[in-house]
Order: sequence, then structure tokens, then C-alpha cells
Amino acid sequence: MVSVEQQFVNTIKGLSMDAIQKANSGHPGMPMGMADAATILWTRHLRHNPENPEWRNRDRFVLSAGHGSMLLYSLMHLTGYQEVSLDEVKQFRQLHSKTPGHPETQITRGVETTTGPLGQGFANAVGMALAEAHLAARYNRDGHMLVDHWTYAIAGDGCMMEGISYEAASLAGHLGLGKLVVLYDDNNISIDGRVDITFTEDVTARFEAMNWEVLSVDGHDREGVDTALKSARSQSDRPTLIRCKTIIGKGAPTKSDSSAAHGAPLGTDEIQGAKAAMNWPEEPFYVPEEVHAWMEDLRGCWKGSEEIWNQTASKYQQSYPKEYEAFDKQTQGLVEIDWKDVLPVFETGSSLASRKSGGQVLNAIAAVDPRLIGGSADLEGSNNNRIIGEAHIQKGDYGQRNIHFGVREHAMGAIANGMALHGGLVPFCATFLQFSDYMRPAVRLAALMEQQVIYIWTHDSIFLGEDGPTHQPVEHVAALRVIPNLAVVRPADANEVAGAWKLALENTGGPTALALSRQNLPTLPGTSAEGVSRGAYVIQEASAPPQIILLASGSEVGLAVAGANRLEELGHPTRVVSVPCLEAFEAQG
Repeated sequence: MVSVEQQFVNTIKGLSMDAIQKANSGHPGMPMGMADAATILWTRHLRHNPENPEWRNRDRFVLSAGHGSMLLYSLMHLTGYQEVSLDEVKQFRQLHSKTPGHPETQITRGVETTTGPLGQGFANAVGMALAEAHLAARYNRDGHMLVDHWTYAIAGDGCMMEGISYEAASLAGHLGLGKLVVLYDDNNISIDGRVDITFTEDVTARFEAMNWEVLSVDGHDREGVDTALKSARSQSDRPTLIRCKTIIGKGAPTKSDSSAAHGAPLGTDEIQGAKAAMNWPEEPFYVPEEVHAWMEDLRGCWKGSEEIWNQTASKYQQSYPKEYEAFDKQTQGLVEIDWKDVLPVFETGSSLASRKSGGQVLNAIAAVDPRLIGGSADLEGSNNNRIIGEAHIQKGDYGQRNIHFGVREHAMGAIANGMALHGGLVPFCATFLQFSDYMRPAVRLAALMEQQVIYIWTHDSIFLGEDGPTHQPVEHVAALRVIPNLAVVRPADANEVAGAWKLALENTGGPTALALSRQNLPTLPGTSAEGVSRGAYVIQEASAPPQIILLASGSEVGLAVAGANRLEELGHPTRVVSVPCLEAFEAQG
């Protein structure tokens, strides 16, 4: 008699093989190799509610090895996520389906993050765990656990090879993010063959050196995986890596344990052989009634978990009404800002580097918006991004709003994405503009996922000076402007900086980049926060119908004004237009 749990495992394998074969594209090996471990995680440990994918206190699950997306779609379909119907499974990798080739959070409700570029999901999970720790420290009171959930991720050998996982894991271990658990699909296979052609380091020693608990199990021993997950949940002062030793494509007669199972359909003969070995019907997309019935029972348990939390929230509200109101507004995105009372106004003729005025505006907004949280890549004093009156998050002290990311730009961007994806926070992160190159993959994903992340990039021009060309951005603003759905704002002076921050807080459908100067900029007549919201506007009109129109952004606007004044003296009426944000300008009627 085959247990219903074994049938669930077999169903994951069958759906994955069939969907990839029908699409003639995909990665069957990872779903087949991790089916056992994922089954234990999703049916015994993950606390979620498929009927309400946005439940605020749900556990988060990240498939960092996003090429194995059919594992996630199979799990979501079987556990009852409505958008991932069997018809959608059959439309795997097809245009406009809810089951694209790599998980996309903006496409499918219940998918926590968009993954595919390896290692990004790992760092997103670190951000989610950090967000949970922060909100828990801010709001939990006397045993009233309003914020109390875990973050789980599945990562593969490729994630471990990518440098971003080193950066993110290092910070997670330093901060002791004990409610983060990563299951490592340790199958020793990548596209080019066995990983030992390039990857022979001791992963266990590496993670132990970074203050992680490391557990090693047979990834196909479901009870062993269960024991490891229980052990991971029993301690809370450091994150846990569970090395699941697996066989890629387990069950495929000739292609398992080889790169042939990694990135291509298995083929009809191989699928028939795999199903025969499982004593499984050849019928494509077969799901046993026993599995449906089991999932119906589990859905009742998961729904009950949310109901228990609702009771906890109700008791919390009775005991701490003001705190609950603040929590509700923050996590529901209902924070309102009275901009006319918040934004500072800078006097015309004054002179201030926009990185410094940026710090003043950030603090004015942070005083009324508790969602703002962030830090820099070891450049806080240069970027001027510290929230005054708040300390820095460290192990055991997560309630602060400043973060020391260390010299980890790549992970910083992806961790900020994870914090935004978690909900309840508007993260910002800062470094020099030329180091946006190190962050670009995470920035692109934030734009793709439509996540509200704010980038503070200072020292934005060759006027940086003596550091030389390695620190002088030339092509960076233009390169960033070609990323779809990224609003790039380069303010001309302090009043435009105020408008830039307002734009960033109102831009809830994507990330915003603030390119700020190191050198002092004069506060010009005619600039305004309202002008920034339009993206481009006239700041100095010509004395007569203009012969020349000068358009500029950032520190070059003052130069354009000086040039226009000289042109006017020479008899050439000249208009000056400040263009702080092309994306906002193009959105105008």
C-alpha cells in the first residue's frame, strides 16, 4: 500500500515531467530530486493559507533555484492556490500563463519572489527574515506574537557558486537571523556536468564559518528531512543550512544523476520508464483522489493557523490599540504623509550638496513614516543616509531602522528586495553611483517585480574629483535609465531633492533611484518639489521667444542657468528646463 505522502511525491514528479514535456522546455531534474524534501517542508512545517496568499503572518517560501519552477507550481497546485489550476500547469512556460518558466511574483499570487538569476532568491530570503525580525521587535509585546513566522528557501549548487550568496549568508550569520532556513539541493550537477569540475570547496565549513548551523541529510529520506527541520526550528540564534544530498532527476531510468536531467525535457520513453518505476499511471497530469482528499484536510489546518493568528491579533488590539493601529497601517500600506508639513523648503541662494540635503529630507520623512528602513554599503557617512535617533540593527537588537550592510553591494540590493517583498517596509540602500554596477541584477529584478525600493546613489558625476576615473560615474545614469520601470531622479538642488524623495515614496509600483552630488549645488530660483513630480519643467524662461532651450539634470542644471544667462547677454533668448526624471515626464499627458 503506497502512502498518500508517497503519492504526493510521485504526483510532483509526474506533473513536473509532463508539464516540461508538453512545453518542450524546462528543468525536470531539480523538481524530481527535491520532491521528497519539499513535500516534508510544505506538508509538515510551512504555515500558510492557500485561500489567502497575502496572510501577513504566513511563513515565506523562496525557490532560489528558480529553474526548478515546476516544483513550486506543483506544490501550489496541489495545496490549493487557486491561480495555479491544472489548466495553468498544462500551460507551463506559455505566454500569459500563470506558470512561467521561472517564478514571477507579479504574475502569480502566492509566489513570494521572482527568481531565476541564481543566488538572488537566497538573498531575498535573508531580506524577508530580516524584515520579520525587525517588525517582531517593533510590535510584539508581552507574549502577544503579532509577527512570528519563518522564512524557508530552496537553493541549489548554482546559488552556492554565485558570489551574492556569500555576501548575503555572511550578513545573515552576523545578524543571527535564526528564523531563516535554507534547504540546499546538493545534487552535484550543473549544466556542464558534475560540479567538481569547478566547485570543490567545503560548503559546510564555509557556512559554519559564517555562523550558520549546518545539518546534512539524505534528501530522499523524508523522516530525516523532518528531523532536520525540527532541529532548525528548535534554535533561534543563527540561520540554518540543511544540506539535502539528492539525486537529480531521481527515478529517471537513464538520465538521473546526470546533466541530461537538468535543463531539457526527459523525452516520452524516459518519462514512461520513470512512471513505471514508480508504479504510476502513464496518463499525463494524473493526480490521485487520495492526494486531493489529503490536501483538503491540510487546507483546513492551514486556514486554522490564520484563524488562530486572527485571535492573537484581536487580543493584541484590545491590549495595545495604538500599537495595533500603527502595525495595521504599516503592514497594509496605509501610512499617509501630509507633504506640506513634512518636506523642508530650502532658501534660494543657499548651497548644499544634494547628498546632504538628501539626508535632511530622509530624516524629515522617516520621522512620520515608520516603514522607512535601510543603510549603506559601508558608506553611511558619505551617503548621508542615517536615520537620526535610531541605532543600527545588530544581533538581538532588530528593532532599529539603520542597517550596516558592510561592503556587500550585490547582496544589499537583493536583501532590500526581500524586505520590500515581505511587506510593511520601504527599504532604502546607499552607495556611490558607480557601484550601482555591482547592484544592477537586483535593481533590474526590483523593477521587474514592481517593488518599492529606494536607491541612494551619491557622488554622481566626474566632479567627485581626486579619486579618479574608478570612482567617477560617466555612463551610469544613462545605463540605469534604460532599465524598464526604474524611476531615475537626478535633482538639481535641495528643493528638487525634496521632490525626489516625495516621488520615491509615491512610486509604489517600482523602485526609484536618487542620483545625488558630492559637491555643493546652489539652490536655484524656479526649482520646486512639484516640478520634480512632472519630471521636466521650465525653471528659467527666456526673455523673448526662445532661440535656444537648454535641458539638464542634476549638477549640470546650475551650469545650464549660467550658460543661459551668458547667452541672453549675447542676444540669444534662452529657456532652461530641468529634467530630474525622464520616467515621470514620459508619464505626463
